Formats: sequence, structure tokens, C-alpha cells
Amino acid sequence: MAGKKNTSLDRVLGRLDSLDPASMANLVQRLARERGFFEDVFNVLQEGVLVIGADGEIDYANAAAHRLIGLSVDDLTGAVLWRLVPGLRPSLESALGDAEPALPVVTREIELTYPEPRTVRLYMVPFTAEGLGAERRFAVILSDITTEKKSTEERIEDERTSSVLLLAAGVAHELGNPLNSLTIHLQLIERKLRKLQATAGSGRETAGLADSIRICQEEVGRLDGIITNFLDAIRPRPPDLAETNLAAVLAEVLEFQSRELEDRGIQVEADFAGRLPAVMADRNQLKQVFFNLTKNAMEAMGPDGRLRIRATTDDDNVYLLFADNGSGIKQADLAKLFQPYHTTKSGGHGLGLMIVQRILREHGGQVGIESQEGRGTVVTLQFPRKDRRVRMLK
Repeated sequence: MAGKKNTSLDRVLGRLDSLDPASMANLVQRLARERGFFEDVFNVLQEGVLVIGADGEIDYANAAAHRLIGLSVDDLTGAVLWRLVPGLRPSLESALGDAEPALPVVTREIELTYPEPRTVRLYMVPFTAEGLGAERRFAVILSDITTEKKSTEERIEDERTSSVLLLAAGVAHELGNPLNSLTIHLQLIERKLRKLQATAGSGRETAGLADSIRICQEEVGRLDGIITNFLDAIRPRPPDLAETNLAAVLAEVLEFQSRELEDRGIQVEADFAGRLPAVMADRNQLKQVFFNLTKNAMEAMGPDGRLRIRATTDDDNVYLLFADNGSGIKQADLAKLFQPYHTTKSGGHGLGLMIVQRILREHGGQVGIESQEGRGTVVTLQFPRKDRRVRMLK
């Protein structure tokens, strides 16, 4: 194969059938030493390293992976990763089920509860094992970010929240003043129109003006609602949890955005197989999550774009997958998506995904992102089922 190095070991292996017993014994010892050397290298790494097959079976795990997952060598090797980390497979389905050679690199954060609660960043890279019949495999890197996450969250809340709130208050003030002025002038125009209708009667022209005024008032109200939702979302307040139908909340958001979706020529396909289990959630905060995700998808797609929203469930969680066929995200940007003020859009503020992630955490859920540049992005939201919360409290 072009570009493949022909080492001395390769040359020896190439004439394996001609080796005498003594040479064969020396070769075995050499292979054992090299294997031991590479295992020592992998075992000194602080990051967990796993090699898994397409079915999720673990072929190799270094010492850090054993420590992070909390299982011994005998228990971990040959185990199925999906069983050890519940909820991981649904968010990786697009990567695992893709038969094309160009598979996406996946990054997400997962919560582990055994042997102790911790947050782990998972980074999965596909590769082809040429020595095993060109079989597809995945290298999985696990990094313990519990301390980093805690300190980052504290820093964001303590140092950034005040500045964000100050900025948001200033923006709201600057936008609120003209919106109030528009509201007042629309009311004056509406009163004059009513007087005109009372004296001259209601004709086609006055009826058209009345419709235009009503539309303007609705748009002003919509803009005011966007400002209110934005301010509510960035304030660090706990969610007001109540039994919630995710499909109903999502339908409200899509109806709210229907005009913009139509103007952009974007089709939305929502597939909910049967009735979704109820979750405990704050409706207003969920609306902000859905609004941010659909807005990001719209801005990533051109005309004739397609946004597919799919729901799946298991015994513990409800998953909503938002898949667009937009421009995708560069691999270098994937690890920075949830950082405040990091944005890949010229007019973006870099707060949208940070808000989404924080709201999901406060709901006991998680958010995962898979993307491939030029092909699109899949965002997976994981919500604990209401009945799961009840079982946990018993």
C-alpha cells in the first residue's frame, strides 16, 4: 500500500513461514516487548483510551479507562460500551449507522455515577483496522473534566453572569424604547383609523390598513417576547418543573417560527412514534432551548434546507434529535461549542449553546452534538422520564 512504512518487523513477518524455532521464539519475545512498551505508554496517560467495534464491544481499554468506568480488566474487555454508559448509543446512531467511509468525529459530555459521580468528555474517532480485514472501529478518548467543569461553571456564573446580564439589560433597554414607541404610535394610528371608519364607513382600504396595523402589533409583541425569553434564559434561576409534553412544546415553537421557516424555504419533518412519555420540565425554558436549536439549524442551511426532528425513548430517558443538512461544524470547533462567547457566526453572541447546555443540566438531562463539515449537524437532547424520577426517589 502506498505510503505504508516497511519496517524491519514487517520484513520479518513477511517471511514468517521460513523462520526456524529459535528465530520464531526471538520474534515472539520481541513482539511481547513491543506490546508491553506500548501498553506502558497508554497506561501512563491520564485520559481513558478505548477501542470499540461497530457493535460497541470493547476490544481494548487502558488503565485510565478502567479507573474512569470503574471496572477491572476482565470485566471491561469484551463488554459493550452501550450497557456501561446508558443513553450513549441513541446520540451516536448517525455515526454508528453510517456506511460511508467518511464518518463524523463525535464529541459529547456524559455523566458517570460509578464508582463515584463524575463528568467525562467523550471524543470518538472512526478508523479502519487494516490488519483485521479493513474492519471499521472507533477510538474513544475519555477525559475526566469533573474539576474543570465545576471550576468553569463557577467562573462562568461568578465572573461572566454579571457582565452578560448587564449587556442583556442594556440591549433590552435599547430595544425596549423603540418597541414602546412603536406600540404607542400604532395605538394612535388605530384610534384615528377607527374614527375614520366611524365617519366614512369601512371600505377595502380601511380594512387593509386595519390588517396592517394588527400585523405590526403582533410583530412588536413577538419581538418583545423574544427579549423577555432571552432575559429569562440567561438569568441563573432554577426551572419551574411541571409535567410536560415535549411534542406539544416543540409544536408551539415551530408554529412561532413557521413564517421564518417558510421565508427561508426550509422544510421541517417531525417524527414522533406514538405518544412520548411525560417529563418534568419548565415550559418556558424548553421553548428557549428549542428556539435556539432551530434558529441555529436555519442559519446553517440555505434555501431548500431540511430539518428533521425525531424522538426516541428507552426505559429511563426521552431523546429529541435535531438533524439538519447544513454546513456542519469544523472538528476544531466541536470542543468549544459550549464555551461562552465562542461563535462561528459573524453576528452571533456565543451564548446560545451555553444556555441550552445549562438548561438541560438543570433539568437532569444532557446535550450531545455530532457534526461533519459540509454534511450537517445532529443535536441530541436527553430528558429523564417522569416515571424514572419517581423510581429514583423511592
